[in-house]
Amino acid sequence: MTTSAAASLDASATPTGAASDPASLSQKSKPAFGILAGISSSHMINDMMQSLILAMYPILKGEFSLSFTQIGLITLTYQLTASLLQPLVGLFTDRRPQPYSLPFGMMSTLIGLMLLAFAPSFGFVLLAAAFVGIGSSIFHPESSRIARLASGGQHGFAQSVFQVGGNTGTAIGPLLAAAVIVPFGQRSVAWFGLAALLGIVLLLQVSRWYAAHHVAKAGRKKPAAAAPYPPKVVMGAIAVLLVLIFSKYFYVAGISSFYTFYLMERFGLTVQNAQLHLFFFLFASALGTLLGGPVGDRIGRKPVIWVSILGVAPFALLLPHADLFWTTALTVVIGLVLSSAFSAILVYAQELMPGKVGMVSGLFFGFAFGMGGLGAAVLGIFADHTSIAFVYQTIAYLPLLGVVAALLPKGTRRD
Repeated sequence: MTTSAAASLDASATPTGAASDPASLSQKSKPAFGILAGISSSHMINDMMQSLILAMYPILKGEFSLSFTQIGLITLTYQLTASLLQPLVGLFTDRRPQPYSLPFGMMSTLIGLMLLAFAPSFGFVLLAAAFVGIGSSIFHPESSRIARLASGGQHGFAQSVFQVGGNTGTAIGPLLAAAVIVPFGQRSVAWFGLAALLGIVLLLQVSRWYAAHHVAKAGRKKPAAAAPYPPKVVMGAIAVLLVLIFSKYFYVAGISSFYTFYLMERFGLTVQNAQLHLFFFLFASALGTLLGGPVGDRIGRKPVIWVSILGVAPFALLLPHADLFWTTALTVVIGLVLSSAFSAILVYAQELMPGKVGMVSGLFFGFAFGMGGLGAAVLGIFADHTSIAFVYQTIAYLPLLGVVAALLPKGTRRD
């Protein structure tokens, strides 16, 4: 048995083979905070523009007389475009890094935003959503790799900093929609193109750092990456993690796509008040994302994964039966706890398959987006045939799938 093969697992059965990962050639000193700030800020801008689509659903529903099924199709178009392309983008950039692809991804999102602002029909809305999805498919795998490279070895922390930018952008989208788009209409979305231009400038700086510090060194011979488990164990663990992603994002689709309609239907809130409550949920999600990675670095990924999915179940089951105050309180707790999972899941998966950071990131971001889109489409059809309240009662059971985290490997070593 070699020394690397005999490396012990931590107390929480976190994979430990990532040290030799060629994609994690980050300095073992301290994180590159400027790069992490730049990539996190760009993630905030990218996801803020994406969340404007969700926040505009009540406006688009009235403007084009859409059904809940059509609302779900908008999310499906955006999420499916992103989910299908992200693993392919990640696999390609693992082999041939493309540092300047990030500004082009933001440009695609900008085009989608402009199309959304001036869309004359439902078909153009779907086209706009597709361009935004393409932008996400380019942005997420490569930017996740850069976050790991800039981590200084603190992979969970770096991934959380990166993720919290996205979650913060998602959270402020409804507030901006309530302040700008609701009173001034669909075309006011075009003003947010200025934020996209800022994102392009930031990503150009990040791309220069990436090219100078890592891509230029790509020709150097790198040590072979050693997987921490046998292939069958790795594939089984990846399957378990994907089930957890399904549980999380199918449930989140029900909250993010239909929460405003749920509040308006059940409690009689206005669009702006409902979007404010959606902000509370999304802000709690951003905070949970920030906490999840560092906690995973300290106590191990598996406890964070276990608690963040299964731990939400009691609150999810109570939510459909709560009054307005407790609905808000429960969604804040759900957002805080549930969102802590993704950073831990992603870093765990990256350590299961060292040397394939882009492919793993693309797979998990893509699968998450796909499940979110599929969830929105399925739940939209379900809502049209039943009610939003019944949808919330049904999806409340999804977090119980968190029990499959018990199947993640325990102490298995590669000999």
